[in-house]
Amino acid sequence: MTIDIEFKPDFVSWRTEARRLLLAETPPEDISWVPAGEEQGRLLFGAGASADGHGQVGASTEIAKAGPATRVPRAFMEAAELAAVHREPRRWQVLYRILWRLSHGEPHLLDIEVDDDVLLLRRMAKAVGRDIHKMHAFVRFRKVMGTNPDAPEDPVYVAWHCPDHAIFRLAVPFFVRRFRSMTFSILTPDGSAFWDKKRLEYGPGVPEGMAPRLDDDLEALWCSYYGAIFNPARIKIKAMKREMPVRHWRTLPETALIGELLAGSDARVAQMMKDQPKSASAFVPKQAAELAELKIAAAVCAGCSLCHTATNAVFGKGPANARIVIVGEQPGDQEDLLAEPFVGPAGKVLNEALAAAGIRRDDVYVTNAVKHFKHKKVGLQRLHQKPEAREVAACRPWLAAELQLIKPEIVVCLGATAALSVLGRMIRLADERGRWLSSSWSKRTLVTNHPAAILRMMDKDQQAAAMAQFVAELGMVTGVGHQR
Repeated sequence: MTIDIEFKPDFVSWRTEARRLLLAETPPEDISWVPAGEEQGRLLFGAGASADGHGQVGASTEIAKAGPATRVPRAFMEAAELAAVHREPRRWQVLYRILWRLSHGEPHLLDIEVDDDVLLLRRMAKAVGRDIHKMHAFVRFRKVMGTNPDAPEDPVYVAWHCPDHAIFRLAVPFFVRRFRSMTFSILTPDGSAFWDKKRLEYGPGVPEGMAPRLDDDLEALWCSYYGAIFNPARIKIKAMKREMPVRHWRTLPETALIGELLAGSDARVAQMMKDQPKSASAFVPKQAAELAELKIAAAVCAGCSLCHTATNAVFGKGPANARIVIVGEQPGDQEDLLAEPFVGPAGKVLNEALAAAGIRRDDVYVTNAVKHFKHKKVGLQRLHQKPEAREVAACRPWLAAELQLIKPEIVVCLGATAALSVLGRMIRLADERGRWLSSSWSKRTLVTNHPAAILRMMDKDQQAAAMAQFVAELGMVTGVGHQR
């Protein structure tokens, strides 16, 4: 005989009934769960949102506080609290069946991913989590002046959203935390919320037809911003619709622009390509036989915008038949003024480390990934700025031409920017430094720290340790091969 269990369709009510039925040893097949009206906007998780707007989802591992507690895995409680707001009508039966199985000989049930009940539980919880995320992303407020009776001049912001599941109470506290200093209402078919900067109050649901349809300056500003950042070269219609489902477009003002933006995408892509920084390849001699020829050509390079603010193009220096090539990031202030690499403070640290490692500076070829000094002016000072990846790529043909002529046995990269230019990929310095790597120009490519990083260390002990490690890593190149 099946027993009809009528209860309020929220997690707290279900949990209370489930505990009672477990204590009575009532198996799932003897129960028919009958939600009383499916009041989807009800409070779901115990205390829920407090008066000051802080929502709290309890992950209790007990089914109830009073009486003997039935303990279940925390993972079940967390997933069940989410699944409880899913619109799947079988959810209450599935939740109780899993609970029964967990407490009757299957404590590791949740580890069985192919189990039908577990699979449905996870799908429901995942769908609800995704729906909460989409509500956080897709709610758009519209400003309504003079609707706050306590402060007639204080604007109220109103938004309407239609979630896929009954997530209203779970999603609203996020907006309170994010917009605490703003008076707002959020309306959904499942319920409404009003925040007056002090207290959060809940009310009944609101149909879409009753939601305000007001154009305001905020919406126009948002549309202008969206149009400015819209990148037609990266747009993928299927992916966009998957992340921003069409059913939500009616509440998103920026979606009205998508058709127009896509219609002009070909022209925008062409203009973007035209505006992309040029490459140094147009300035590199195609059949240069000597480094001197490259140096002369580099002096007039305009392959990127850095040439307009730098004093000189700083080319490499050293023997044309060097066994070792050391690549830094870019010239510094002194290098830019003197048109020579590594003659400033970082150069002095490098010279000291090379000597300590048993390497003569005159025997190595030193150069940089970027040939012009990137900086910003602060008063009379010119402060170093790290080159962007596109600037490194634009200047890379010069480094490639140098390395192709020299054909070094060993390439040493000082820092991540030099490694990007030589290896052609971004690296994490802590993971790659101090071990032999392979590059297009040398099977023995070493990544180490840049001497400028040592200079920036304020702690003397830390600086000494970093210098010792730098010397040790430079020392790895000694004894490899022979001087040509």
